Amino acid sequence: MFTNTQRVFNFALTDFWRNRGISISAIFVLTVTTILVTGLFFVHGVSDFLVGQVQSKIDVTAYFKTDAAEADILDAKAHIEKLSPQIQQVEYVSKEQALENFTALHQDNDVFSRALTEVGENPFLPSLNITTSGGPQLYQQVADVMQSNQFAPIVDHVDFAQKKETIEKVFSVTSAVTTFGLALSVLFIVIAILVIFNTMKLAIGNSRDEIMTMNIVGAPNWFVRMPFVIEGALFGAVSFVICFILTIIASFFLKDFIRQLLPGFSLLKFFIYNVFIIILVQLATGAGLGALCSFIAVRKYLKPR
Repeated sequence: MFTNTQRVFNFALTDFWRNRGISISAIFVLTVTTILVTGLFFVHGVSDFLVGQVQSKIDVTAYFKTDAAEADILDAKAHIEKLSPQIQQVEYVSKEQALENFTALHQDNDVFSRALTEVGENPFLPSLNITTSGGPQLYQQVADVMQSNQFAPIVDHVDFAQKKETIEKVFSVTSAVTTFGLALSVLFIVIAILVIFNTMKLAIGNSRDEIMTMNIVGAPNWFVRMPFVIEGALFGAVSFVICFILTIIASFFLKDFIRQLLPGFSLLKFFIYNVFIIILVQLATGAGLGALCSFIAVRKYLKPR
């Protein structure tokens, strides 16, 4: 058994070196495919970041009555925080803080300054600004809870009704972007598989005389097939090394450009945080597809058993 295994590996390495032109072509196709799939992974990461940024700007605000006790408002805050794991932030803004924020924002606007002076007192209500990572349904749930009998005595109003249409549109667009990205990824991967399959078919066809000879002398199908599966995996392994090095270089040299383009998103940190996933993706694309396409392509030359 050990002898047969050694022969299989020797045949794979010999064929790899003998058909250098075909080997280089196969490695090139697998490298391009792996770079493409890796690029799609990074695009997906950027897409998730942008979606998260957009969704983080959406909130629902519950305004409380002027005479609501701060302790009651903080109880409501604690209740909302426990409502769902998708509740990201519940920020309490007191009347004084709301006035301070408004004054700082409009300090150069004389109209607003005069209006506040004429009112003579703090016109703002204490509030809770609630942000979630969930969909419109969770925002609706938050609004329903704040308007329930439990909190009705202290809640003045919730602005979800005014924001509902905007929230639904934002989530509809972000969902469409995610779906489009997934569909595009599947399309590119299918095209890549077809290209790789035809390249591996050409490489294996170049060794059909050896395959026919092995069939004539009664070699089992696994013995005929395995050298080409190993050869396909070897093509993929070389492409993986090339792609991983290129990914490191690109992540390092493009980090400043991407940071300027997308403030808050670090390409290098994204690479480091997902390095094991990237390795898995590149190995599966390179070595996995190379071996799989070889396994399928060589079937044409196997004798039925």
